[in-house]
Amino acid sequence: MPEGPEIRRAADSLEQAMLGKTLTDVWFAFPRLHPYQLLLIGQHISRIETRGKALLTHFSGGLTLYSHNQLYGVWRVTSADEKPDARRSLRVRLAAADRAISLYSASDIEMLDAPGLAQHPFLKRVGPDVLDLSLTVEQVTARLLSPRFCRRSLGGLLLDQAFLAGLGNYLRVEILWHARLAPELRPVDLTGRQIDELARACLDIPRLSYQTRGQPNESRHHGALFQFHVFHREGKPCERCAALIEKKLVSSRPFYWCPVCQRG
Repeated sequence: MPEGPEIRRAADSLEQAMLGKTLTDVWFAFPRLHPYQLLLIGQHISRIETRGKALLTHFSGGLTLYSHNQLYGVWRVTSADEKPDARRSLRVRLAAADRAISLYSASDIEMLDAPGLAQHPFLKRVGPDVLDLSLTVEQVTARLLSPRFCRRSLGGLLLDQAFLAGLGNYLRVEILWHARLAPELRPVDLTGRQIDELARACLDIPRLSYQTRGQPNESRHHGALFQFHVFHREGKPCERCAALIEKKLVSSRPFYWCPVCQRG
């Protein structure tokens, strides 16, 4: 599943293609959204926001399209006259005079007004977004030490979107390696210095991933230019201590770690 940096870069591409352009054609696959097709024509996209792995397309008339890619959803940018990809299930198509953006395969799609946006279950539950530059190390530290999260094991906590939105499996692996922490540890087990290093890594690594991924390269995992230090490096030497990277399941997801650097 794409993580926060991938979703934000997808939003950047959609904004570059469509921001401020008058919508000339709107199509939704789901009948419950059909009433909005004519309503949105003549409006424009004012901004595209991400909340972790959810994408919010805001229209000039005040409505917002909520979409979550889940496992298989993907947005595409094409010319306005290009036919949809017949190999995928088209869910949403928004077109202007020259460009179109299309969402394929996703099923978690809703149209929301302002009250609906404020009361949406996922958006109410999700924590602050790690790519939100107003989010500080001090705020992450406070969440780590809060009664709600301080006794959760780090391996599970970093996958919980209610803690911080946008983190996923490769990011939790790299964050814990950077902070030299085992996934079984809890925030309450850590020293003040460890908490500070962990909080900084929770922001620095996702933001570095967002900034450095570059253009997709299908021959590399996630199309990454971002360097993985432990993720998918089972059996290879740790870059810090040369011990061999190991793999195990943590919270039902594959976890890669250094058994020497990241001792419990």
